[in-house]
Amino acid sequence: MTDESTRSKLKQALANLDSLPAMPAIAQKLLALPLNTEAGEAELLSLIGQDPQISAKIISLANSPVMGVTRKVGTVSDAAMLLGLTRVKSVALGIASMSNLTKLAAGTHFKPQELWLHSMGIAIVMRTIAQAMPRTSRPKEDQIFLAGLLHDIGFMALHHINPKLSDELHQQLQLQPDRSILEIELETLGITHCYIGAQLARHWNLPEEIATVLGYHHPPYVEEIAAQNPLVRLVSVAEKMQPDFGIAEHTGTPIDDQEWLSLGIDPSNVEDIISVANELVIQTAQLSDMF
Repeated sequence: MTDESTRSKLKQALANLDSLPAMPAIAQKLLALPLNTEAGEAELLSLIGQDPQISAKIISLANSPVMGVTRKVGTVSDAAMLLGLTRVKSVALGIASMSNLTKLAAGTHFKPQELWLHSMGIAIVMRTIAQAMPRTSRPKEDQIFLAGLLHDIGFMALHHINPKLSDELHQQLQLQPDRSILEIELETLGITHCYIGAQLARHWNLPEEIATVLGYHHPPYVEEIAAQNPLVRLVSVAEKMQPDFGIAEHTGTPIDDQEWLSLGIDPSNVEDIISVANELVIQTAQLSDMF
């Protein structure tokens, strides 16, 4: 287990926001870009087009069965036409935000690419669940994708700050699958990836509803905030449905009927939702080269 001195140093590092990774320049530009004008739309496509990595990933995603697109696309413009500009912007922002962090050297037990795959899978599952929600309470799709892609970025930030401690945490998560992730984190780190992620989100000036998702998406915190921000519940339920996809992140409890009802979903209809989500996760796994 990590000694108290190491945990103290981690907390001190987090208290100094300059120790957190900087938001990539292209992500800053995407975040600030309005889409309510033709000039803003053109600038979005231009920004994405200037980054071959983001362009390739968006085209790859658009061509994947997980997005339900029926014809192949070969350009970012085609992808934007089929997926919608707001969704393309959120995916591009998520990819740009994660890109530098996924280049970090993998540990023995923590592999950034596996977390990236997990994050994409959770975003896809969240979208599937949301489609069964009443339209009046359903979050916007661009928010769903951005929340899903970034919900666990605290793990990336931890690995950036202290790779050794990050690897130890993921070893403990693999060794203790029946324990709450937050319990293991507090014991190992003295802090949680939720807290680290929320700190990073605010350091990057991400929208507050996204920062809230990063900070509150695990029980017991979900109940404190889900009524005001259904994205929090969506992430929590999606992770309970896929506790081992990409990374080991057991949540400790099954999904109860009240969680479905709070999303406006009849619990008697969830078998179909789970079946569709499971199939989409299998298809998402086939996108592993994208990450």
